[in-house]
Amino acid sequence: MYYKRLLIANRGEIALRIMRTARALGIHTIALYTELDRDAEHVLQADEAYPLKGNSLQETYLNSNQIVEIAKKASADAIHPGYGFLAENSVFSQLCVDHGFDFIGPDANAIELMGNKVNAREFAKTIGVPVLEGVVGDSAKLIEEAQKMKFPLLIKAAAGGGGKGMRIVRQKEELNSALESTSREAATYFGNGTVLIERYIRNPRHIEVQVLADKYGNVVHLYERECSIQRRFQKVIEEAPSPTLTPELRKEMGNMAVFLAQEMNYTNAGTVEFLVDEDLNYYFLEMNTRIQVEHPVTEMITGVDLIEQQLLVSSGRKLKMQQDDIQLSGHAIEARIYAEDPERDFIPSPGEISFYKVPKLFEGRLRLDSAVKGACTIHPDYDPMIAKLVVWDENRGLAIEGLHHALHEYEIHGIKNNIMYLHTLLNTNDFKQNNISTHFCQDHAEALKLKMQKERKDISPDLFYISFALFELNREKFDNVWEEIGYWRQQGKRIRIVDEEIVDVEIISENPFRIIVLSKAYVIENVLINTDYLLFEFKGERYQFYRSKNAEGKSFVSCEGLVYELERWSEIQSEINESDNTNRLNDGNILAPMPGKIVKIEASEGQKVAKGDVLIIVEAMKMENSILAPFEGIIENVFVNEGDQVQNKMKLLQLEISN
Repeated sequence: MYYKRLLIANRGEIALRIMRTARALGIHTIALYTELDRDAEHVLQADEAYPLKGNSLQETYLNSNQIVEIAKKASADAIHPGYGFLAENSVFSQLCVDHGFDFIGPDANAIELMGNKVNAREFAKTIGVPVLEGVVGDSAKLIEEAQKMKFPLLIKAAAGGGGKGMRIVRQKEELNSALESTSREAATYFGNGTVLIERYIRNPRHIEVQVLADKYGNVVHLYERECSIQRRFQKVIEEAPSPTLTPELRKEMGNMAVFLAQEMNYTNAGTVEFLVDEDLNYYFLEMNTRIQVEHPVTEMITGVDLIEQQLLVSSGRKLKMQQDDIQLSGHAIEARIYAEDPERDFIPSPGEISFYKVPKLFEGRLRLDSAVKGACTIHPDYDPMIAKLVVWDENRGLAIEGLHHALHEYEIHGIKNNIMYLHTLLNTNDFKQNNISTHFCQDHAEALKLKMQKERKDISPDLFYISFALFELNREKFDNVWEEIGYWRQQGKRIRIVDEEIVDVEIISENPFRIIVLSKAYVIENVLINTDYLLFEFKGERYQFYRSKNAEGKSFVSCEGLVYELERWSEIQSEINESDNTNRLNDGNILAPMPGKIVKIEASEGQKVAKGDVLIIVEAMKMENSILAPFEGIIENVFVNEGDQVQNKMKLLQLEISN
């Protein structure tokens, strides 16, 4: 047995992932939770759970002293930080050790060295690992040095990670504001506002190497992961092995990662990240001193349980494997499912999930790491990742095909999500042929948007209207509404639906159903229906639809990952007033697009602004989101202050059209 009692200083899917291995090893698991997480899955599945006092992240999951005190109370042997939160906090690592707990990760010295990109770069440079040249210093120095460098440049948080605290600066005029916002974001998330500037590589690949090291100097690598598909500098699709590397380069980069770990006396799991240019030159980027979000793809191609290896080496045991023992098998690809809106620059989309259905899982081939098990709320205080869907197959083409199919079986109602975006991206020829870089999502933004719009039409919208009507008829059947005087009695078997337009659906007959939608006739056969599931045949093809309703009364209908939000005219007609609606569109009220915190107000009362100017910056789900002026005008009123917490659709300011 590695340990008897393990405290997991994290939440969500990574807490559940750690528990899964701990349970298999017979280790008693201890969870932490805030008031928001009281009924969360990681709390329900733990052997024991303790509440965290406080409301903010700093008071709870980032409170080192409180967590250590709970570990004492729970008689834990060790503390696993997972990823994020305190996973790469050297002070927390040392605090655990000082109080007699094994920290499941490297020692504080290693975290300190690699936790700052400037220090990490200098160390790598001194031992002969290729690095990109960069500049660090105060704003004045950075501005001065930037004038000597060729644009575009990349500004990065020195203590950053996870794609946060990064800005591309394409021209000198953008430099000051980029330095300010990057430094502010860095101070917020990493407690250190220091930033650095480095040369920006065009069309780079992001490739990382997984290493394992014990306390006796034994280090191995578990090959690499291709992580080039990113948005907002955060990964969305990862693969292992990389389809970019030659066998020779794979061996060289693996050995270089091992060499780096050996030179710094590293222990535990770690990831050495590289940028690879179009000529296959590679440059050290950083080292993540923790388990990575994307670790499942490595586990799928090597058969190695990385959490088990972390527990093994932390408890003082030697690695049981040597480099030659680790063999590549097949290809694995992972898609991150996020609560975000890809059609609005991936803006976070917290809120209520009213329906949740996952693909059928197959041991060793299709894996889902998630803390979401059904209807729930995605809170704006935490990361927007809902799940990681991982597929293994014999080669890359089959793995992509499997992931594409699995995404079509994934259904989420109630919040915007990136499922359609992911299976659209996977289906592009450029991705299939590995014509990718870290700019792929940005460079293909318009094409992917158009492709998603086309894909929506692959299943006729009329079939969604028909499904909604059949769900409503089925519901009314059980409500005995036909026996009452009211809308249904007066209108007959006709439903008026509100989508982007008003749609009338009329049921002419049943068995088979003959239905008219917008003057077009349809014949629907072999209908099977219950409260949230509908199966029917149309023109020889079978369709499966799902329906849900959230707490606000909004209805959702989905098929193959496509989701329509539909409403019945009869339920909302009393709320609709066309003139009021028109006025609402033109009254100049700028509303919050999501719940969050006001971190910066760029506009002031009486100020004239142009269309596209930044008015307010809202922080939500660990990202800053700029609210832009929709038209040229003058700021009439500002209703919020910096530091305020705001809710979705809360009025932020009023913009008057300038004459």
